[in-house]
Amino acid sequence: MDTQDSPSRPDLRALFLGFSSVGLSGFGGVLPFARRMLVEERKWMSAEQFNAQLGLCQFLPGPNVVNLAVVVGKRYCGLPGAIVAPVGLLAGPIAIVLLLALLYDHYGSLASVQSMLRGIAAVGCGLLFGMAWRMGAAIKDKAYFLPFTALTVAAIAGLRWPMPAVMIAGLILSGGVAYWRLGRK
Repeated sequence: MDTQDSPSRPDLRALFLGFSSVGLSGFGGVLPFARRMLVEERKWMSAEQFNAQLGLCQFLPGPNVVNLAVVVGKRYCGLPGAIVAPVGLLAGPIAIVLLLALLYDHYGSLASVQSMLRGIAAVGCGLLFGMAWRMGAAIKDKAYFLPFTALTVAAIAGLRWPMPAVMIAGLILSGGVAYWRLGRK
């Protein structure tokens, strides 16, 4: 995707601060915060660009949001951006997790702490579903591509098929539909 497609172009400082704010925004998953920062707040990407980049990042090894930080950083500031964006994303959370690990060692067995952690997990699940809803809303030609969402959920959650096989099959099938759609236009 060309950088001219975006209304603003971040520098290294903006990348570091933007991804730092994402990294410090949530526990257990910051992808919804990354989408909000990139698409809605800073407008560094359109919703469609975000979907495309995230789709690529899901096929790469490693955490999706870290992969996304590398891709976005590289897109705007080259190799320095590919380094600065994930460092911004991870620096604050690493410090906080180290502190929380120390606290968990002392207080983790308390029932109130265990209950609080279950509540946090439920909030994280809600954030993930909310982001998925917004991503689905940004998909063009929904009638052709949203069925892949249902098929993927059914294959992984219902049938318990291995994720790599489902991802490869989804890539081939959705790529085939996209190719077929382009051929018809």
